[in-house]
Amino acid sequence: MTKEKSKPIIASITNEEQLELALRSPVSRINLMTGDIATLGDIVRQLHEADKQVYVHMEMMQGIGRDASGIHYIAGMFGVDGIVTTKSQAVAAARQAGIRSIQRIFAIDSAAVETGIRMIASSKPDEVELMPGLMPRVIRELKSKMSRPLIVGGLIRYEEEVREALGSGADYVSTGNPDLWN
Repeated sequence: MTKEKSKPIIASITNEEQLELALRSPVSRINLMTGDIATLGDIVRQLHEADKQVYVHMEMMQGIGRDASGIHYIAGMFGVDGIVTTKSQAVAAARQAGIRSIQRIFAIDSAAVETGIRMIASSKPDEVELMPGLMPRVIRELKSKMSRPLIVGGLIRYEEEVREALGSGADYVSTGNPDLWN
């Protein structure tokens, strides 16, 4: 997937009330961080009909195993475009299922960043999401040590923070703030 410079915002839907806002927004990508096995099909259908790509956060979806079988199931049954995960094994399962993967890493300290870099090199996700996304120096350093598109997210609430993250090397910014989806 090539970066759409005109659409660097990814809508992170954290509750079902945000679905209608995301459907009407100009974003082309959705990180779905709410829902369950019973609602996923309808949510994915609505988002696909609105020409949105849907990435399901495996650790936040209820009623679906966070293993290879669960990933193959959502790929085949619901046609999701990809997954978001903290698990390297899930990245490999997504590749086997023919869908994309975003590996999420948390920069809580220097050791966690180094561990994340090793995980990325080993699992080879399609994209990486760095949490939290309010760290320009860490964004620059991580981007310089990998060749994958970098998404930053978490705690981003203002346009200035979006601009700073993109200016520091992030390819995309994911946010649950609907005001920033436009």
